[in-house]
Formats: sequence, structure tokens, C-alpha cells
Amino acid sequence: MAVEEGVADDYTQDGTVDLKGNPVRRSKRGAWKACSFIIVYEVLERMAFSGISSNLVIYLTTRLHQGIVNASNQVTNWVGVVWMTPVLGAYVADAYLGRFWTFIITSVVYLLGMILLTMAVSLPTQKLPSCAQPTAGHCDKPSTLQLDLYFGALYIIAIGIGGTKPNISTIGADQFDDFHPKEKNKKISFFNWWMFSIFFGAFFANIILVYIQDNIGWTLGYGLPTAGLAIATAIFVAGIPFYRHKVPAGSPFTRMAKVIVAAINNRKLPLPREAKELYEWDLEEYAKKKKKFRMEVTSTLSFLNKASIRTGSTHPWQLSTVTEVEETKQMIRMIPILFATFVPSIMLAQVNTLFIKQGTTLDRKVGNFSIPPASLIAVVNVSLLVSIVLYDRIFVKIMRKFTKNPRGITLLQRMGTGIVIHALIMFVSCLVERRRLAAAREHGVVESGGQVPLSIFILLPQFILMGIANVFMEVSKVEFFYNQAPESMKSLGTSYSSTSIGVGNFLSGVLLKLVSNISSRHGGKGWIINNLNASHLDYYYAFFAILNCLNFIFFLIVSKYYVYKAELSNSIQLLTESNNPH
Repeated sequence: MAVEEGVADDYTQDGTVDLKGNPVRRSKRGAWKACSFIIVYEVLERMAFSGISSNLVIYLTTRLHQGIVNASNQVTNWVGVVWMTPVLGAYVADAYLGRFWTFIITSVVYLLGMILLTMAVSLPTQKLPSCAQPTAGHCDKPSTLQLDLYFGALYIIAIGIGGTKPNISTIGADQFDDFHPKEKNKKISFFNWWMFSIFFGAFFANIILVYIQDNIGWTLGYGLPTAGLAIATAIFVAGIPFYRHKVPAGSPFTRMAKVIVAAINNRKLPLPREAKELYEWDLEEYAKKKKKFRMEVTSTLSFLNKASIRTGSTHPWQLSTVTEVEETKQMIRMIPILFATFVPSIMLAQVNTLFIKQGTTLDRKVGNFSIPPASLIAVVNVSLLVSIVLYDRIFVKIMRKFTKNPRGITLLQRMGTGIVIHALIMFVSCLVERRRLAAAREHGVVESGGQVPLSIFILLPQFILMGIANVFMEVSKVEFFYNQAPESMKSLGTSYSSTSIGVGNFLSGVLLKLVSNISSRHGGKGWIINNLNASHLDYYYAFFAILNCLNFIFFLIVSKYYVYKAELSNSIQLLTESNNPH
């Protein structure tokens, strides 16, 4: 009997199953044993993605002969699509295919796009004659076919990432049972190490692949990340016997729409005094439907509670359970926080565009070695890798003693710190750019656009600070939207994080073009032109510093009124007690 009880205790309590739909035992599947395959996949996949994205603005300006503003906008538009398509991928996963099969199918699309992109830079018919000053506007322009093949491949990659990105991190988090205190503790660390794996892969790309692309050739420079992605996919498939899976819960958009429609239909009805009078399934019904999570009614967004008023109708568009209402509320409550993350995402977009183009104007020589400008992104990666270890191993442990919070500080406090650091980054970038422009004037290279005799290493502070900012903003953003999303909408919740980056990139492109056009009116040169020595990026960065300060005020307001989702089990309480023994 004791053995049977021991076996029963070994089964996960969060509803996870194997691919055949059978309950799974935690000793056989999941936890870090399964996540090891997922982490290795992410290292190689991020190497592949960063191998393309980090140096994309250089390829567009030097090989496709595009101007700085146009090339920067092409980069931010593509990256914007890359980070917006996960909303569609999350919808398909949550509503129809499940996370695993959505991931597998779109992995094939992703790999196909990488193969086509490698062909686009390798075929002789796709190559343009070299040009000494590609941004000056006097070079051969690519044909429609050349542009179609290159950008077609890029956007096929974007579709593939749309299915893989929101699901791979969610699959990883699904390997930890929220109803098991020790596993929940491991999940808290998972997101830190997840981000570590992302930037470790990006670090390799920014050091090795960028150098190969600039000094050996784009064929090898794109061929290696393509091979890396193929290996990554094979490694993920090898881990199939160890994964836990969540069953699709149906379309989250349809469920939310039903709640809103039902609330509107019942808008004239008064809410009952007792919450227990609202419609909800009993525990037996939840057990019959194999649903593990039930939520209690809350007073926030109380208008939506009217969707659960009993009117005699059981039609799903006229009556919703309390849990369905609370799920909808939770997705809506996160939207103001999502808006507050757009500005930091705009700042993040500068790393792959203007920060790199600044590097092209500076002295990149170290002895006989010339540093590729895009390799400076590796400084962001190193800064993040070091900072995330210090954060997880030292900062969290110290803060736990004061806050009694298992995470050290709350997720919103961590995000707010990230916003402050982003404001600091833009202030520092402004000062550095003023120094660069002063040196350009001193040495008479303003009009010629020649190299400024300053070391490229003067840009290091803004890259180092960006890595630290990512530890606070990007890690907490992923964890916040996953953690706060309803259990049946985890993929959709995770896609909020990628949506933030996507919108940030689109807004970056819009602001760049808008500021360029406005500042060039009435005969002015404009703040951002192809000749950066005659530009005023310092003004642009000062504008961003002010924008971050305003966004911080907005964040303080929305975070003050944010209500955290109630825990679905008492495991957080148990975890707190284990970290603070009497």
C-alpha cells in the first residue's frame, strides 16, 4: 500500500501528460533532465538567429547598398515581425495543435528559411559588385529578384520563429510542476538560466559568426548558423522521451470574446451580493472535464463579473464561469504593463542598428586585427551572462533576507529597475556621441564622413549597461507574462513578451523616420543622415533618455494598481517558509 501511495505521489499534479495523453511521473520526465535538451536547443537556435540579425544592417548597407535610415528601418521591421508572429504561434498552440506539435512544424519552416537565406547570399546571380561607399547612393542597386529572394527568406524565418519562440520557453517551464514546492522553486531559477542560454548562444554568434561574415564571407557566415539550427532541432527531438506536455485548452481568444459578449449582454443586470451566487462549475465538474485549475472571483474589472450572472441561459456566449471571467481579466490586467515595456524594447532595437553604425565610424584596429562593429553586441552578452549569475547567486539571496520574497524582489520591481537603467543607457550614449562628434570636428572628417580617430571601445559603456538592463527587464518580462497568464493561456501570455519586442522595433522604425523627416525640414540636414559624422545622434539619444523617464512615471502608475494573480496552490507559501525556517 505504501508503495502504491509513493507511486501516486510521483505523478505530476498540474495536468501534464506524455504525447499519448497518459499521466506522467516526475521521476521519469520533466524537471532539469528534460530542460537540458531545451536549453541546448536554445543556445544553438539563438546562435543561428543572432548570426543573421546582429550583422543584418551591415549586410543591407554594404551588400545591398541601402542607406542608413532605410537599412535600419528594414532591420527593425523584420525584427518587429519576428517578435509579433509569436502571437499567432501561441494561438495555434493553445487552441489546436499544442505547444509540442506547433513547435515541431514551425521548426521545419524556420530551417527552410535559413537554407534559402544561405542560398540568397551564395548564388553568383544574387551578388552585387563591390562598392567603396555603399551608403553614398552611387552604387548599383539590387534587382527585384535579388531583393525578393533575400527578404522572402528572412520573412519565412520570421514565420518559423513565430511558432517556435512562444512555445519553446513555455515547454521548458511546463517541465516543472506548480503543485510541487521543490519544482516550483526550480522554475523560478529556470527563467534566469533560460535567458543565460539565449545570450550565451548570441555571444558565440557575435564573436565568431560576425567575424566570419566580415572577413571570410557571407556564405560560410550564414551556412554555419543554418547547420547549427539543424543540429539544435535534432537535439530537441532527442529529448522527446523526457518531456511533459500540456493539453490544448481551446482558443483563448474565443473564450475571452465569450466573456466580454456575455458581460455586455448582462450589462443592465445588478451583480449579486454574494460571489457564490455567480455561475461556476463544482469541483466534480472540473474533475470530469480534467481541468486542474479553478479561480476565485475578484473585485477588479467587476463589469466582467456580469458574464457569470445566472439568467437561466446556459449558452456559452451568454454565460461564463467565474474561472473563465478571471482568466479574461488576467490577460486584460497585463496590458498596461505590456504598454510600459514598449519603450525599453525601442532602446533594445538600437543595439542592432544605430549602435553598430556608430562603430563603423570609429577606429576598430587592435594591432593588426580589425574588430567587426557587430561584435560589440557580444559585450551585451558577456555583461548579461556575468550579471545574471551575480543576480541569481548573490543578489536574490541577499534580498530574500529583507523582503522574504523567494524571488528577492517582485517581478514588477525588477522591471522598474530595468527601465531606470535604460534611461541611464541613453544618457550615457548621448555623452559618448557628443564626444565622437567633437572628435570628428577636431579632425576635419565631418563632411567627408571619414573614420573618427577614436577607439571603438568608447562605445563599451552603453553596451555593458544594456546587458545589465536585460537582466532586470528582459528576464523579468518573460517570467512575468508567463507567470501571470492563466494556466490555459500560457503560450499566449508568453507571446506578450515577444509582442513587446516586436512593437518596440516597429516603433523604433517609425520614430527614426519621423525624427529624420521632421529634423530635416526647412533646409536642415536632419539628426540622422547617411553621414553619421554630420548627424546629431546625440540629440536623438537625449530624446530617448527623456522618453524613458516619462515611461518610468507611467510604469509606476500602472504597477501601483496592478493586482498579482492569486497562486493556484500553496506552494509559494511553502517555498517562502522553506527559505525562512524558524
